[in-house]
Amino acid sequence: MMERIGIGIVGLGTVGGSVAKIIEEHGKRLAQRAGVELYVKRAVVRNPSKYHHFSFPISCDVEDLLKDDDVEIVVELMGGVETPFEIAKKVFKCKKALVTANKAMLAYHAQDLIELSKGLPFGFEASVCGGVPIIEILRDSLVANDFGGFEGIFNGTSNFVLSKMLEDRCDFSQALHKAQELGYAEADPSLDINGGDAGHKLLILAKLAYGVCVKPEEILVEGIEQIGLEDMCFADELGYAIKLVGIAKKDGEVLDLRLHPALLHKDNDLSNVNGVKNAISLHGDCVKDLFVSGFGAGGEVTASAVIADIVHIARLRNASPYPCPPFGFFEYQNLLKIKPLEEIQSAYYLRFIVRDEYGVLANITSSLAHFGISVKQILQKSSHSEATIILITHCVQEKNITLALQEIQKMDWILTSPCKIRINE
Repeated sequence: MMERIGIGIVGLGTVGGSVAKIIEEHGKRLAQRAGVELYVKRAVVRNPSKYHHFSFPISCDVEDLLKDDDVEIVVELMGGVETPFEIAKKVFKCKKALVTANKAMLAYHAQDLIELSKGLPFGFEASVCGGVPIIEILRDSLVANDFGGFEGIFNGTSNFVLSKMLEDRCDFSQALHKAQELGYAEADPSLDINGGDAGHKLLILAKLAYGVCVKPEEILVEGIEQIGLEDMCFADELGYAIKLVGIAKKDGEVLDLRLHPALLHKDNDLSNVNGVKNAISLHGDCVKDLFVSGFGAGGEVTASAVIADIVHIARLRNASPYPCPPFGFFEYQNLLKIKPLEEIQSAYYLRFIVRDEYGVLANITSSLAHFGISVKQILQKSSHSEATIILITHCVQEKNITLALQEIQKMDWILTSPCKIRINE
């Protein structure tokens, strides 16, 4: 008779329900791949009465799961930061394996979880890019490489909103409403559109690629709330696409790590990643350039990554201690320094709405020149008594752009706050 491994699930929402369904419906195939029969022994949810259609026991007390000796792998899919972290600590204390899709908990407590796991299995493939196996790629497949950098689209909701704005020529609120209608965005989409979700994922990937331990508050994270339809259209006219991009660039012992909207040339692979898809483009000294893309959200897509971790743990069930370090490093030496925001270097897209008067453009370019900023491209469109001026600058430090815009914003011919979007070249 084949050995069996019981699984306990914390949270039976879209992803948790899909995990349970796939294990039940594809049990035979999973057993052939894992070498052991996998089954859901029990689950924990806030309101068990809503989940009577499942065949396994369900309670609202996580202790029921922790005390069950048949539960060898705990799958945490509840969301949040501190409560799931407390559960994770209890899981490891009970000597059980942990699988999670919780990118926020990992962003804040990755190092704590490494120390707590102490040779116990710990999987989190589902925390970044859904069905795209980027965790395995960075941790295992590309261990020979020194990464010069990577950039990626890590949030499907924000990518859908930006894609929809340009495709349908609609404004931000209309595109977001469509995302909510289709189930791509939550009723409260804050973490998706303000960059928080993608920022958490960027930190997880940076730890895998470089071994750095950085908190979300220590890097630049900006969302897409201020991107207007006019910016999408102007960028398209100038040969760019606007995407919410996570960026890591290594320069000696300094790591430029940030998440923000960016203009990408249309020949950049990421500029053609639309809808709810995620993608990453990376450079390693051995593998050279690598690009991977796929669906980054959805119940079955994310469940696919969760079950990949479960099967991997089941295959190594007899190894003690568990031979795979969670983030790919047995020793962490935080040698890289994170580049300060004011030292970031980039070209910039600048949009000014001004009174349509003689000399305004000359005043803007003069103010920019005062701070060492040269202009590469100009586009101006007038309507009634107003004009929209678009400037593409050459590469310059962030602090110079900040000072220049502060000066320009004081001018009486400026009608709204200038819009600034970095260009990733």
